Amino acid sequence: MLGRLLLAGLLVAAAARFFAGYPRGGARYRHLSRREVAFLNASGDATFPRGGAIPASGSDANVAGYTDRWLAASRPRIRVLLHLLFLLVEHATIFFPAPGWGGWRRFTALSPEQRIAVLDGWRCSRYFPRRLVFTSLRAVLTMAWFAHPPVMRQLRVAPLAIPTPVCEADLLYPPIGRSPDAIRFTPADLSPPSDGTPLDLDGPLHPAWAERSA
Repeated sequence: MLGRLLLAGLLVAAAARFFAGYPRGGARYRHLSRREVAFLNASGDATFPRGGAIPASGSDANVAGYTDRWLAASRPRIRVLLHLLFLLVEHATIFFPAPGWGGWRRFTALSPEQRIAVLDGWRCSRYFPRRLVFTSLRAVLTMAWFAHPPVMRQLRVAPLAIPTPVCEADLLYPPIGRSPDAIRFTPADLSPPSDGTPLDLDGPLHPAWAERSA
C-alpha cells in the first residue's frame, strides 16, 4: 500500500513538473507548445538579457516566433531533434541542479540568476555532450535574436532600400522556387542599368526592416 502511495505521489509530482504552471494564452504557434514557448523565452532572456549593449532581450526579439517559423520550414527529423533539445534542457535540472534553493526545479521555474548559472554549467561542462547541447541551443537562440529588426538595425546589418532595375535576365528567369509562369516582366519593363553611384550605407532601410514611427 505504501509503495502504491509513493508511486502515485511520484506520478503526480512528475505531471506537475511537466504540465503545471505554464502560462496560458498568448500567440498561437504552429509547432511549439506553450511549454516550449515559455522555455525559449526564459532561455532567450538568460542568453540575451534586457538592457545590455543592445537593449532587446530574447523575448523582446520573439525568439519563439522565429523558432516556430524555422521549424515549419525544417524537415521532420530536425523538428523532432529540436523538440527533444528543448525538453532536455528544461528538465535536466533534476540531474544538474542550479545553485541555490530549489535548483532542481525545471528551467522555466528558476530565477533569472539560476537560469544563467544553469546555461553556464552546460557551456563549461567537462563533458562534451553537455557542451554540444549548449552549443545547439545557443545556435537556435542566436539565430532568432539576430533576425530581430531592431537588433539588426543596431548592428547596422539591416538590409538597405536598394532600387533594383529590370534587366534582360528578369525576362528569362522566374523568382527562385517559382515556375516560368511567375515571370511578370516584358521588354517594355526594362530599365536603365545602374549609373555606378556607390551605395549610401547611411541610406534608408528596406521597409520591412525600417523603424516604424509611433
